[in-house]
Amino acid sequence: MAETETAPGARSMPAFPEFVALMASLMALTALSVDIMLPALPRIHDDFALTGANDQQLVVTLYVLGFAIGQIFQGPLSDRFGRRPVLLAGIAVYAVAALGCLFAETFAALLAARFVQGLANAAPRIIAIAVVRDIYEGRRMAEVMSFVMTVFIIVPVIAPSIGGAFLLFGTWHLIFAFLSVCALGILTWVAIRLPETHPAAEREPMSARWLVGAAAEIGGNRIAVGYTLAAGVLFGSLLAYVNSAQQIFVESFGVGDWFPVIFGSVAAALAVAAFVNGRSVMRFGMRRISHAAVLGFAAAGLAHLGYYLAFGTPPLWLFLGFLACCLFCFGLIAPNFNSLAMEPMGRVAGTASSFIGATTTLVGALLGWFVGAHYDGTPGPLIAGFGGLGLAGLAIVLATERGRLFRPGR
Repeated sequence: MAETETAPGARSMPAFPEFVALMASLMALTALSVDIMLPALPRIHDDFALTGANDQQLVVTLYVLGFAIGQIFQGPLSDRFGRRPVLLAGIAVYAVAALGCLFAETFAALLAARFVQGLANAAPRIIAIAVVRDIYEGRRMAEVMSFVMTVFIIVPVIAPSIGGAFLLFGTWHLIFAFLSVCALGILTWVAIRLPETHPAAEREPMSARWLVGAAAEIGGNRIAVGYTLAAGVLFGSLLAYVNSAQQIFVESFGVGDWFPVIFGSVAAALAVAAFVNGRSVMRFGMRRISHAAVLGFAAAGLAHLGYYLAFGTPPLWLFLGFLACCLFCFGLIAPNFNSLAMEPMGRVAGTASSFIGATTTLVGALLGWFVGAHYDGTPGPLIAGFGGLGLAGLAIVLATERGRLFRPGR
């Protein structure tokens, strides 16, 4: 199936623009589920009379943890039963869980429904990547993933504004009604337009022996494991930013109602980077671009930390500048690290996508929670998180490549 645009099965593959849009929509449902909640977190804190100053962050963290755990199962299931049935079931459960959040009467019930949302929404994320890997490989896969990420990353730019708009006309409950409607729309699109890309003849038995063998194949590949861990560490800094952004911008910098606009303007750096990567990866290769970007991420993060230690909290414009540099670099890192990790895993693409997605998300969620939970009324913990995690990500890449960056080839 590599390097073709026609998948096996009764349905024909959508044209390239529609295919990219559909894959981006599947992955964007996760970003929407996280970032649309940010303006609502203070109201959730007040409505449930939470006692901890940072307890409302659990609305994000529980979703991401469920998302990480769910990814462990979705890939093997899709390798065994095909991409379509697992994908359709996951989106349907997500829509129901969104309604559970809508009608939650206690904070515990809300968190439980958010966890289920995350579990279910692992299917769109994992299977979108597996479908792309079913069809493409190498630099072409990275190019497709960059176009997918360009659309996908636009969502965090506008999601807080969407959430804020709902709060202008009602309560935070409207957000979950909107998420349920979005899920149902994507479910219909997938059911009508997406063919099965993993035919029955290529499916693997769901046996313990096969799963152990697949796990050994994935875990024994230095490239797959190294780039997965590096992506997870750097993702942790992004989730730390998402967890604490509302508090930092509103409480530390006093931006008030401008929060969605400022958050979106910084997140736009991710979209620009994904677009740049899509236009250049075929020429320069995944390693050259992502290695330059991880060096840039670490340098910007450490420079930001050095300024903070020397002079204290930076002015807002400088804080935003450092953040935008890091997020731009992350936009170049994410699609390429994912593609490098998936590249040697064609035989077990679904299971490998599960391993890579689950590990990246779990590592990112735990690190993001750790940094976010240390918010102390200043941006200091987040700045330290970007600097430390950027340096750690670079170290992992160096170990993975045995000290040699910018190798030719992929």
